[in-house]
Amino acid sequence: MKRIFLLFGAAVTLLSCERVDLGTGDSPAGRYGDDLSHDAIVLGRQLDDPYRTENVTKALAELYPTKADRINIETTDYYVRFLPADQDEFDSLKSLGIELLDHPVDYEIVKEGDWYHDPSVKEGDITWQYAVVPKDFDFPDMRYQILHECYIASNDPSTKVLDGIDWHAVERKSYEMTGNSNLLAEAGAATKGSKVTPSGRLTIVDDKANGGKPFGISGVKVTCNAFVKFAKAYTDRDGYYTMNKEFSSKIRYRIVFKNERNFAIGLNLILVPASVSTLGKAEPDGISMTVTKDSDDKLFRRCAVNNVVYDYIGRCDKKDMGISEPPKDLRIWILSGLENSSTPMIHQGAVVSHPLISGFLGPYGFLVKLFAPDITLGLSGKNDYKSIFNVVNHELAHASHYAKVGNDYWNKYVEFILKSFAASGSTYGTGNEDGAGYCEVGEMWAYYLQCQMQKDHYGGRLPDSGEYFWFKPQILKYIGERGVSRASIFSAMDGETSSLESFKASLIKACPDKRSVIEQAFARYVKK
Repeated sequence: MKRIFLLFGAAVTLLSCERVDLGTGDSPAGRYGDDLSHDAIVLGRQLDDPYRTENVTKALAELYPTKADRINIETTDYYVRFLPADQDEFDSLKSLGIELLDHPVDYEIVKEGDWYHDPSVKEGDITWQYAVVPKDFDFPDMRYQILHECYIASNDPSTKVLDGIDWHAVERKSYEMTGNSNLLAEAGAATKGSKVTPSGRLTIVDDKANGGKPFGISGVKVTCNAFVKFAKAYTDRDGYYTMNKEFSSKIRYRIVFKNERNFAIGLNLILVPASVSTLGKAEPDGISMTVTKDSDDKLFRRCAVNNVVYDYIGRCDKKDMGISEPPKDLRIWILSGLENSSTPMIHQGAVVSHPLISGFLGPYGFLVKLFAPDITLGLSGKNDYKSIFNVVNHELAHASHYAKVGNDYWNKYVEFILKSFAASGSTYGTGNEDGAGYCEVGEMWAYYLQCQMQKDHYGGRLPDSGEYFWFKPQILKYIGERGVSRASIFSAMDGETSSLESFKASLIKACPDKRSVIEQAFARYVKK
């Protein structure tokens, strides 16, 4: 597995010129990510976990010597690690719904990073996966090790009926007794014995919309932990979040780009279900931050893509655009070193293997079978929200089309794109090749919807994107301006619509009252 990461790193080095500094602005809890690294995590010394059952027991006795002998602290959770033998075992482990990290949580982190590989594990093998599981957890049939037993008061229902015990004070005392007092919250963030629920707001700026004012990073997952105590939340539409647990110590925050609307952004590596932007360790109040195009490139692009996809899915509803949502569990790659984007829908079951894919994706091609993307976004030179907005909406229009027509149709479409690219370096060919009709219908739709979404979001005139190709999105723009809805156009794009002629017939069938408008459009833009 380590070799896979090294190969991936080499590909990124060749194709990317991204910075690793993170300028996200100030927040009530300070600056975050100034030392952000996308390399391997570097661990320091091992720490004594204050949530270890025996440590909590000692802290309780220290604070409440007359009560401790009447209160029986029983383990609530196990701190464990798993060693999957292969991809199948790893997939079964992920399916259990537990939070997995590829590095231990009871060590100092000297340098943050995107991944860790245990030096005791052979290169090419999956590394140890660390987790916290309830004491009644049904362990899978694979190699695992219980590292120690834990007591987390918020996981123990009996603490609600025990009067006179301040469990946050016990937690703080355990930190002090285990030599971790330096990790306790600063005065003003959480005074001694108090309880603090992390909360905050994550925002992003589109300098060409909303008057340049920040707006929420929507539906993204925020996680944090202090040793084995984990909490998580999803931001709401406006970027606000509140964690599901309370803390009295400094905690490690991260944004996980697995959205509540069931899509993931990142290369979806075997050991990483979605891209993670680690924000470092801070006070338990929570963090608030604003991401701009001057922030770290990776963070800005991930947040921008997240919001565009979130908004698009929301607009697919029949009360708005009335088109199919992209499939669930959508996997999206951001390839900042490439210009070409694509929607192969491999994770959904389309074009699982094709010899031309590696040529289209260049050095990223070897990753395709391993990590199965649905959408790849070539964002080279696209460093502002608007340019990312247009690329993402174009590919999402394809994803909606796929959701309606399925794999057989899509395989023919993608094969045409790949063959055209291999033959001429042109993604769309000339229009005279076999299978060109799939491209004609699909790209007319994608450019049309991209332009409509841009006009909706930024105002002004309808853009002319796509009008310089051999296919004619002008046809759909023409009929759209004359009362044919997006839902009606989309309804005409069924599995039998694979040529301009069949598209015209299907549009007329879907909108018989607009027959003359449709015929005018085709007559105006289709060469005889």
